[in-house]
Amino acid sequence: MRWTVLGCGWLLIAAGCHHGTLAPAGPAGMPMPIAVPPPGAVPRELDKVTLPPYVIEPPDQLLIEVVQRSTVPDIDEAGKPRLGPDGKPILKTVTERLPVQPISGPFQVRPDGSVGLGFWGSVIVAGLTLDQAAEAIRQHIVKNPVLREYGTAPESIIVIVDVLAYNSKRYYIIYDGAGWGEQVISFPITGSETVLDAIANVGGLSDIASKRNIWVARRTPHPGQPWQILPVDWVGITQHGISITNYQILPGDRIYVKAQKLVTIDRMMARFLAPIERAFGVTLLGAATVNQIQGRGFGFGGR
Repeated sequence: MRWTVLGCGWLLIAAGCHHGTLAPAGPAGMPMPIAVPPPGAVPRELDKVTLPPYVIEPPDQLLIEVVQRSTVPDIDEAGKPRLGPDGKPILKTVTERLPVQPISGPFQVRPDGSVGLGFWGSVIVAGLTLDQAAEAIRQHIVKNPVLREYGTAPESIIVIVDVLAYNSKRYYIIYDGAGWGEQVISFPITGSETVLDAIANVGGLSDIASKRNIWVARRTPHPGQPWQILPVDWVGITQHGISITNYQILPGDRIYVKAQKLVTIDRMMARFLAPIERAFGVTLLGAATVNQIQGRGFGFGGR
């Protein structure tokens, strides 16, 4: 029993050390009061930034429309060309689908970074912005000799590319399981999410989550760079409307929600004591069984 008490004491000490203040080497807890970046250093709820042009990556889903534009006379109800004040036919611009096989609808970006356009072949679009991808597709189509066979002028080809599903740019919410693993949930980025929006996407904080141990870990693109840890004042955001730590979420951000200290300690103690309790239970069960057998044997021999 003495060793059990000593073990629990060591567990409490270890748990207390594990939930110390925020160290420069990495987050293990949150200091109070929360030290936040100065205004203008990072985008927040009331000071958001516009994200740079979207760069296509697998497995984004694109909406691609390719049409050919031509100029034809404007015809009246009688089937005759309409004439302008100068007596010349009035022309109007019309759009038509491509010959052989139209290009219209959703297209998935393949793992190799290309989109398959059926008869018109494949085009690499990964690493390109939407405007660059539209121009790459246009250049690929106008080089096809089929267009010349149908008399389609290359300058008449118009390509429109938009994102139908933002699958490649994501952020992550990580819940500490208080010693029982970690839950990771990812969401696609749309450009204006904040910490409050992100937590709302998962239905709020869990019953074991700590309101004082939440931060945003912003990824560093190069090794050796200092970590960018943005502590979150959850009580201030939700109960007082203080938006200074309601940061705008950027692609790749990790929102980490630490578990409550007491829950972590309780679970650590439960994991430590469970084998001991099982061993004692087996021992007591064996002892009770032996005593019961001995008692029965004594009773039989006394008859």
